Amino acid sequence: MPIDTLSSPESPDLARADMVAQLKERGSIRSPQVAAAFAKVPREKFAPEAPSIAAAYSAMDTVVTKRDASGKATSSVSAPWLQAEMLEAAQLTRGARVLEIGSGGYNAALIAEIVGPEGLVVTMDIDPFVTERATRFLTETGYPQVKVVLGDAEHIGDEDGPYDAILVTVGAWDCPWGHLLAPGGRMIVPLRFCGITRSITFVRDGDQLVGLDPTVCGFVPMQGAGAHHEQVAALAGGAVTLMLDGGPALDTAALDQALTGDACELWTDIVVRSNDPFDTLHLWLATHDDTFGVIWPNPDHDGDLIKPVLRWFCPALVTSDSFAYLTYREAHGDHETEGRHLEFGIHGHGRRGVELAERLAAHLATWDREWRQHPGPQFTLYPADVVVSAPVIGRIFLKRHTQLVMDWS
Repeated sequence: MPIDTLSSPESPDLARADMVAQLKERGSIRSPQVAAAFAKVPREKFAPEAPSIAAAYSAMDTVVTKRDASGKATSSVSAPWLQAEMLEAAQLTRGARVLEIGSGGYNAALIAEIVGPEGLVVTMDIDPFVTERATRFLTETGYPQVKVVLGDAEHIGDEDGPYDAILVTVGAWDCPWGHLLAPGGRMIVPLRFCGITRSITFVRDGDQLVGLDPTVCGFVPMQGAGAHHEQVAALAGGAVTLMLDGGPALDTAALDQALTGDACELWTDIVVRSNDPFDTLHLWLATHDDTFGVIWPNPDHDGDLIKPVLRWFCPALVTSDSFAYLTYREAHGDHETEGRHLEFGIHGHGRRGVELAERLAAHLATWDREWRQHPGPQFTLYPADVVVSAPVIGRIFLKRHTQLVMDWS
């Protein structure tokens, strides 16, 4: 019988235990202190919007707690697997001082369990709806010692710092909090660039922050002074979305016409197994092409206007009136005995569709030939006013407070 159909008051406990078991099995929980925190904190109390106990404790799913007038999520309780990964990366100890940017209460309660009463947990959010309920939920579940702060994290003070760990739980385009980190401390930030996000663990090394373990993730974007807005074009009445960070203004009408007009099709002979990760391809494209963007279909719309290789944030090259994106088809022949295999293809749309398709194919071939087996680039964060040498193979992303260096060499 599914956990959420049990009438017993113990059903949240059973769901919690099952979630912890799943997180251990997938390797997201690796330490006894993180396991103990997840086993104790009642997640359902912080996520009343979840339709069931099973949904509240789904190891892989986010619970949206607030949406704006357009229906876009503005606040959520992150998926347990990602919260566990970030907590493990922070390497929290008893008595640690921890700052969380982006609140909700549940993650702060997990942190409070790990650092204990001798530690300090400060959780900050710009939305009074979020801080009010976080304060209420934390008090009701036995964590009144957590300090909940209403404010814009772009202007956070240092009265409670320095911190042994800083966990950012919103998608941040920039990272102005390095000065708040204690020596030897760790800062885990879901950093956005080129329309994609990687949760990166930063450790101080002199005036730079060295990035470790970039993890594919998605977070509600930061609001307030630290907000950053990519260009977004909603095509075919919202059935398809294109996103581009920077570049010339997107002509939605022209892109709409390109989507429904004739398209070119190009096949690459590059084959992957259906469960193979290829997230370094996004980073390779972001390194080498200023037109790199992403595309995805709206799951609430019927139709098959596009067939992207990824359901969300599929790689694309995008100009003001044209685009090309990564698609797939079943690969046959020698691969049939090894499970399902897919061949990468490219669909090009618009006036420059053929050109963009050929360019995307060339990038794909280089990645496949030379970098597919590479672990990926090294990320390093520097203050904005520091002179940084450009990497031999890589790119520097200039931001307001910092500059992010992505180095493949």
